Amino acid sequence: MRIVIQRVSEASVTIDGVCKSAIGWGLLVLVGIECDDSKEDIDWLCKKITQLRIFDDENGVMNRSVMDINGEILVISQFTLHASTKKGNRPSYIKAAKPELSIPLYEQFCKELSCSLGKEVGTGIFGADMKVRLLNDGPVTILMDTKNKE
Repeated sequence: MRIVIQRVSEASVTIDGVCKSAIGWGLLVLVGIECDDSKEDIDWLCKKITQLRIFDDENGVMNRSVMDINGEILVISQFTLHASTKKGNRPSYIKAAKPELSIPLYEQFCKELSCSLGKEVGTGIFGADMKVRLLNDGPVTILMDTKNKE
């Protein structure tokens, strides 16, 4: 699994002109799922996301997690995170998992992240044409890939 985490002051996702989810201070997580991703990848990412210390403490040092600040999380599926641009000008998405695999993993990821956070995470709708708005705080943007854990 490959994710992009953005620390946000606020974020929302709109589908067909209707706001599906909106959060205040917290994290926007874009998630791409590969064919060989598993529950192990979900567990590792959920722990890392909720414990990642990227929020400022009273001294202005990034020393607090989303849990420490009682923040919120919005999770958006994004298969384009697995784009390969090695050849030509049109990205290839051959590494991205097909919906029959990626939808259950995405739903499980959202459920487990909610459990780790201790409250519901906001979501989009898998495969929908989504309009994502965010106010990046910092800006702080972090990339993680379960294929590069070490």
